[in-house]
Amino acid sequence: MPVTPDALAHAEDLADFVVASPSSYHAAAEVARRLENAGFARLEEGDAWEVTPGGRYVVVRDGAAIAWTVPRDATATTPAHVLGAHTDSPGFKLKPQPTTGSKGWLQAAVEVYGGPLLNSWLDRELRLAGRLALADGRVVLADTGALLRLPQLAIHLDRDANTGLALDKQFQTQPVWGLGDPTQEDILAELAESAGVTASDIRGYDVVIADTARGAVFGKDRAFFASGRLDDLASVHAGVVALESIDTAASGPIAILAAFDHEELGSNSRSGAAGPFLEDILGRVYDALGADASERRRALSASWCLSSDVGHSVHPNYVHKHDPVVQPVLGSGPILKLNANQRYATDAVGSAAWRDWCDSADVVTQEFVSNNNVRCGSTIGPITATRLGIRTVDVGIPILSMHSARELAGVSDLHDLARVAGAFFAG
Repeated sequence: MPVTPDALAHAEDLADFVVASPSSYHAAAEVARRLENAGFARLEEGDAWEVTPGGRYVVVRDGAAIAWTVPRDATATTPAHVLGAHTDSPGFKLKPQPTTGSKGWLQAAVEVYGGPLLNSWLDRELRLAGRLALADGRVVLADTGALLRLPQLAIHLDRDANTGLALDKQFQTQPVWGLGDPTQEDILAELAESAGVTASDIRGYDVVIADTARGAVFGKDRAFFASGRLDDLASVHAGVVALESIDTAASGPIAILAAFDHEELGSNSRSGAAGPFLEDILGRVYDALGADASERRRALSASWCLSSDVGHSVHPNYVHKHDPVVQPVLGSGPILKLNANQRYATDAVGSAAWRDWCDSADVVTQEFVSNNNVRCGSTIGPITATRLGIRTVDVGIPILSMHSARELAGVSDLHDLARVAGAFFAG
């Protein structure tokens, strides 16, 4: 299927979004920035809120953001349609006492975050990015730009590198960032300079490493899009694009984008899907609509959560790793994710609803199920369904190189996901 100009424009906009989102904190801030530019009101959790029918709102909690639109005819029992995604990606996080090195090299002490493909991070220009907590109580974002690299050992010194390269997580994943004496240098000074503060003012930090390369469209008929952090910024971006276009003058559900943090670690945090963030927001929205406890439960019983995260495309070099029959491929549509053991929350009713939303958006969909011999991953869908009792469907786009520093998606799938998200938000 030819890639449309709209799909290409969507991919380029996603590339901009990823560049602006090197950490979950930057991603949450970028969600808020884009939506504020589209007319959404930024709310703070510590303030009293005035949430009214016809309004558009966004709230940031740490590295997570929740945004929503309220139709003008909303009542105490209007259901919610929640698109769930996550802002974090697997990689590395800066340790305490982060400046290290030896033999004239400056290195950064990092800890593995989630489950990255370690080898994929070798020989790339990398950046430090995240948030800094300062002595005066402020929290600021920092982004060094290209600063670090994990240089691979030359094959002349490791003749077996092409037969099985395995990196030691402690001793072979510490990137270089300069030359000098680590007792005389401070990598926090690099972060501080990027944020316009001084290193002595830093009292705490949450900082990760991110690839600096911009996303690129390529391949025959420009069908492919490669980028870092597609898992799961592709879904977050699709939700933002869809939410921006919602007409609050029309009837429909309360449309909500819930971009959680810490999915790669299991979601157990105050800004993760297992935490109270979404429940807190739903409670305040329905309080503003005058709902009592019974009316809120009635509203949630008619609500839906579309849990959107990436899934596996069939890999032409490893076909045996996939189900023999169900084999989604890049460029053939978003995927409906199913698992008999509830690693995904999709059931028969959810499958039917997903196909209705795809039909409404004129989008073709595929299915994903794991090979019985390969353990299935999971995502925020089952967590949200368990915590809130909302009917939940797990979906996404098929990709290759999942958890690599640079992942591969289909240009048309990225755009199609946003189109289905729009249909879902509209009801």
